[in-house]
Amino acid sequence: MAAPVLVGVSLKMYFGHARALRWFDAVAERVREHPAVASGDVAVFVIPTFVQLLPAVAAFAGTRVRVGAQDVATADAGAYTGEVSAVELAEVGVGLAEIGHAERRRLFGETDDVVARKAAAALRNGLTPVLCVGEADRLGRDASIAAAVDQLRRDLDGAPAGPVIAAYEPVWAIGAAEPAPVSHTIAVTRALREALDAMPGREGSAVVYGGSAGPGLLAALDGAVDGLFLGRFAHDVDALVQVIDEAAALAAEAVA
Repeated sequence: MAAPVLVGVSLKMYFGHARALRWFDAVAERVREHPAVASGDVAVFVIPTFVQLLPAVAAFAGTRVRVGAQDVATADAGAYTGEVSAVELAEVGVGLAEIGHAERRRLFGETDDVVARKAAAALRNGLTPVLCVGEADRLGRDASIAAAVDQLRRDLDGAPAGPVIAAYEPVWAIGAAEPAPVSHTIAVTRALREALDAMPGREGSAVVYGGSAGPGLLAALDGAVDGLFLGRFAHDVDALVQVIDEAAALAAEAVA
């Protein structure tokens, strides 16, 4: 059976609580009836704020949508005020943890060492890391490949075995009017996939693209990615379903 095409959404801190609940209900209604999501050909994951996690788990119960957290503590328990552990996240039904996003690195000083410890915490507790990597400045193809692959290796250094979702998000493309050029993204994501394939214990891993991703991009990337990681574009439920439809078409082509 072919691996599913992934469509992920991070809500960051854009939604208040009431709006998030309405969005969860609207998305759940649409994906519950979507044949490609119901069959598992398209795998959808949603990453809301910590306060929104429990209602998200409840809203998506009975669907195949997985819920993820936007961060995770490096430790499993203890005197860590303000932190949330992978142990507790797994206990309440969270299945993924977004780790190493460019905003966490820039605004909160997270280093590759911190990211690696968070990835390890997620994996040892059964969460799939959505590990964000990408060069800060716009570089040439070879330099971008080297930067992204080196970052991936550092961020998984010492982490236990288990699949990860590597999200290639070049920092210069986040929030931009357009995503990174297709040829650039294809080159870097293929290199990331090769790097993951060469790592022992990373079977079942995937590579997705984020950074101003939207409709039409999946087909243009021509199989170089396993899916997309969406941001503000997916606030519109109809727009999100459009990308899910494109993912479904891609999945159908893969088995044809």
